[in-house]
Amino acid sequence: MASVSGKGQLGLPMATALIVGNMIGAGIFLLPSQLASYGRTAFYGWLVTIGGVLCLALVLIALSRRIPGGPFVYVERAFGPLVAFLIMWSYLVGIWTGLPAIAMPGVSYLSLIEPVLGRPLIAPCFTVALIWVFVAINARGARSGGMVQLVTSVLKVIPLIAVALVAAASFGGGDRAAQQSDALFSGGSLAGAAALALFSMLGFECATLSTDKIRNPERTVPLATITGAVLTGFIYIAAYASVLFLLSASRTAASPAPFAEAIAPLLGHNASDAVALFAAISAFGCLNGWLLVGGEVTLTMARDGVLPAWFGKTTRIGTPVRAQVIAGAAATLLVLANYSKSMAGLFTFAALVTTVSELFLYAGIAAAAIMLSRSLRGPAWLVPVAVVALVFSLWAFYGAGTEPSLWGLALFASGLPVYWLMRRGERSIPVVEASPVAPPV
Repeated sequence: MASVSGKGQLGLPMATALIVGNMIGAGIFLLPSQLASYGRTAFYGWLVTIGGVLCLALVLIALSRRIPGGPFVYVERAFGPLVAFLIMWSYLVGIWTGLPAIAMPGVSYLSLIEPVLGRPLIAPCFTVALIWVFVAINARGARSGGMVQLVTSVLKVIPLIAVALVAAASFGGGDRAAQQSDALFSGGSLAGAAALALFSMLGFECATLSTDKIRNPERTVPLATITGAVLTGFIYIAAYASVLFLLSASRTAASPAPFAEAIAPLLGHNASDAVALFAAISAFGCLNGWLLVGGEVTLTMARDGVLPAWFGKTTRIGTPVRAQVIAGAAATLLVLANYSKSMAGLFTFAALVTTVSELFLYAGIAAAAIMLSRSLRGPAWLVPVAVVALVFSLWAFYGAGTEPSLWGLALFASGLPVYWLMRRGERSIPVVEASPVAPPV
C-alpha cells in the first residue's frame, strides 16, 4: 500500500534502477559510431568522463548528508536564491528539451522492425503518444514509475552484455582485434570524446533530486548514486571496447547499428531486430525515469516558492501530476514543432542542449561545496574532489562546443524574467498586520 504522503516508495533496487535507467538511454547504441574516429583517445575520454562523474557524485553525496533539500538548497546557501533558481531552471528546461531526444531514437529503432513507424507524420504522432503513456504511468505514483524503471533497466543491459560475451568468446578463440583508427592524441580530441561520453553519463544525480520518494534516503541515496555510476561506467567501457574489438574503426563509424553488427555471429540475421527492440526499450525506460525526475524538480521548486504554487499540487499519494503534465506538454510541443526535421537532426540538437544545461548544475554543485566547506565541516577530501569536479565541468563546456554552450547560456538566462515575475508577485502581496488585542476589562 502506497504511503499517503508519497514518501519512501523507492528502495535501493529501484533508486539504483532510476540512476542506471536514466544514464543508459538509446544514445549508447550509437555512441561507438560517433567515437570510432577518435581511436584510443576515446578510451581516455571515457576514463576522464567516468572519473569526473564519480568526483561529482562524491560531492553530491557529501552535501546530501549534511544539507537536506537537494541541489537547489546547496546552491542557494552558497550563492543565493537567484543563482540557485537559474541553475535549476536551466536543468529543468534541459529535461524538457531532452525528452524528445530520448523518445525519438526509440521510435527510430522500432521503425527498423515496423517501417511504417518511420513515416513523416506517423513518427511524431507515435512519439507523442508514447510520451503521454509514460506520463500516465508516472501519474499513478513513484512506485509505478520505479517498477517500470527496474524492469527496463534489466532489459536494456542485455545487448550490452551480449556484445561483451561475443568479444570474450572471440578473444578466447585466439582472434585478433579489428583494426582501429590511428588518430593522434590531442587536447581538443580528448575534450570532444569526453563530451560525447558525458552525454551517456548524464543522470547520476537523479537520486538526490528525488529524495522525497526514496526510502531511508540517508543510506539509499549515496549507495544508489555510487553503485549506479560505477555500474554504468563499467558496462559502457566493456561494451564499447567489445564493439571495437569485433569491428574495425571504419566499419563502426559507418554502421547505423554497430551493436547489431557486432553480435550478428551470436544471433545471425535476427541481430538487427533484437538490438532495435532492446534499444527502444532502453530509450523508453530512460524517458520514464526523466519524467519522474522532471516532476520532482518542478515540485521542489514550487514548494521553495520559486515557481507558482500551482505546480506544487500533488495527488493523495504525493505524485506531482501537474508538473508531469507540463513536462509532457513541453515535450509534445517540441516534437510537433520540429517534426519536419530528421530524427537524427532533432536528436543531435536536443542532446547537446540538454548536456550543456545539466553542466550548469554540475558546476554549481561543485562550486557550492567549495564555498560551504568550512561551515559544513566535511571530510578532508571534499574540497580537492570538488575542485576536480568543477574543473571537469568547466572543461566539458569547452568540449561541447561554442554553439551548444551559447544555447545553454540562453536557456540559463531565460529564467531571469520568470524569477523577476515571481519576486514581483511576492512583493505585491499585502502584509496584514494583526490588530492589537484589547486589554481585558
